[in-house]
Amino acid sequence: MKIDLKGIKNIIFDLGGVILDLNFNASVLAFYKLGLKEDVLDGKLAYSDKIFYQLQTGQVSPEKFRIRVREILGKPEATDQQIDDAWSAMLDGIPFSRIETIQKLRKKYKVFLYSNTNKIHIDKLEKEFSENYGFSFASCFNEVFYSQEIHDAKPAVSSFLKIIELSGVNPHETLFVDDIQENIEGAEKAGLKTFWLKEELEMNEIFKDN
Repeated sequence: MKIDLKGIKNIIFDLGGVILDLNFNASVLAFYKLGLKEDVLDGKLAYSDKIFYQLQTGQVSPEKFRIRVREILGKPEATDQQIDDAWSAMLDGIPFSRIETIQKLRKKYKVFLYSNTNKIHIDKLEKEFSENYGFSFASCFNEVFYSQEIHDAKPAVSSFLKIIELSGVNPHETLFVDDIQENIEGAEKAGLKTFWLKEELEMNEIFKDN
C-alpha cells in the first residue's frame, strides 16, 4: 500500500509502533523478575494505575514514578536503575532504514514527531540512538513534541490542537501517521489528515515512492 501525499506539506509521525519497534512483553517479564506478582499486573502495570498517565503527561517526576512502582512491586529495595531498565525494556530499537525514509521525506516536507512518552524513555532512546548512529534522534525532525512536555496526550483532541499551534502547521496540509485507531480518530477531529499504519504495514513501504 502506498500513501497519497497530494496537497500535503507537513508530516507528523507517531513514535512507538511506527518508527520505534516495541516489545511490551519485555517490560512485563522484566517486572516479573523484579518480583511483580502475576495477579497484580492487569490491575497495575497494564496502565490502569494513574502514575503511568501522570508520568506520560509530565504531572509527576521520574523520582515519584519510581516510588510508586516500588509500592506496586512491594519492593522498596528496588533501585532506580532496575526500575528504569524494566520500564525501558519495551523499547526495541529503530531500524536505520526508517531514519533514511524520514531524511528523504525532509527534502520535500516538514517532518515532525508527536509521541506519548516520558523522560525515562526519551533519555534511554536518545542515548542508544546517539551511540548507534552518531547523531541525535531529535535532529531527524523539524521539531519533536512529547506528551510529557506539552502536558497532554493522545488521543485527546486538545493534544493535537496544541501540536498544530506549536508547530504552526495548517492541519489541512498536514498528515498524521499513527498505529493506534483511537489516536487517528483524535487527530481527525482536530482537522488533520491521517494515515492509520495497521500492524501488517511498514512505514518504509507506504512512503516508498515519495
